[in-house]
Amino acid sequence: MTQPTDIRRDRDRPLLLDLYSCAGGASRGYDWAGFDVEGVDIRPRPNYPFAFRQGDALTVLAELIDSGEIRRYAMAHASPPCQKGCALTVGTNTSRGWGGRHVDLVAPTRELLKASGLPYVIEQPNGKAIIRKDLSLCGEMFGLNVLRHRNFELGGWTAPRPAHPRHRGRVRGWRHGKFYDGPYVAAYGAGGGKATVPEMQQAMGIDWTDVREELTEAIPPAFTEWIGRAFLAEAASGQMAA
Repeated sequence: MTQPTDIRRDRDRPLLLDLYSCAGGASRGYDWAGFDVEGVDIRPRPNYPFAFRQGDALTVLAELIDSGEIRRYAMAHASPPCQKGCALTVGTNTSRGWGGRHVDLVAPTRELLKASGLPYVIEQPNGKAIIRKDLSLCGEMFGLNVLRHRNFELGGWTAPRPAHPRHRGRVRGWRHGKFYDGPYVAAYGAGGGKATVPEMQQAMGIDWTDVREELTEAIPPAFTEWIGRAFLAEAASGQMAA
C-alpha cells in the first residue's frame, strides 16, 4: 500500500479518511471543521493539500480494515464516481469502469464502510447513483455563487439540515440557444457560458488548485465543514449511534 505523504498532524484533532478525494474540496471543509484528513485517489493529485496516498479507494479501504489501521480514523467520507447510469467523465477517481463499462461503486463502497465500523458519509450528485438522502445541501445555504446540489448518506449518525433559502435567480449560461444571466455560475464543463477557472474558485471557496477538471469534480468545502461540525457536536454530546 502506498503510504500517505508525511505531514505533521495535530494529535488533538480526530483523523478522517477521504476516499475518492480528488483535489480535496470535501477534505478542506473537514479540516475547517476540526479534523486532520488523509485522502485517497487513484490519480496523482499534487494539489491535494493534506496527507495523501495514491491508490484504488476500495483496495486501500479493504487493506486498512484487514490490517486494523482503520482504527486510527474517527470517520470516513466517500465520493464514489457516479459511473452507473451516466457517462464516464475525465477525473474519475478509480480504475474501474474505463472502456465504456458502467460500474456501481456506491454499493461496494458502502459495504466496506459498514465493515469498517466507522461512522461514514457517502456523497453523490442529484440524479446519480442511489444513496439514502439523509442530508441534502445547496450552495445557497452557505451564500455561495454556485448551487452544486449534493446528497449525503450518513452511516451511524445524523446531522441537521440548514435552512434552504429560495434561489436568487438562474445559473448563468446558454440554454436552448438563449443566454440567461444570473447570480450563480455553472461549475462544470466548458463553453456555453460555463464558469471560468477563477469564477469557479471564487464561487466554491477553493484556492489551492486551478485545474479545471479538479474544480468541476469538487464540492464546496462549506458543505463538509457543516457536516464535520455536526458530527463533532453529536460525538461530543454522547448521542452517537453504536
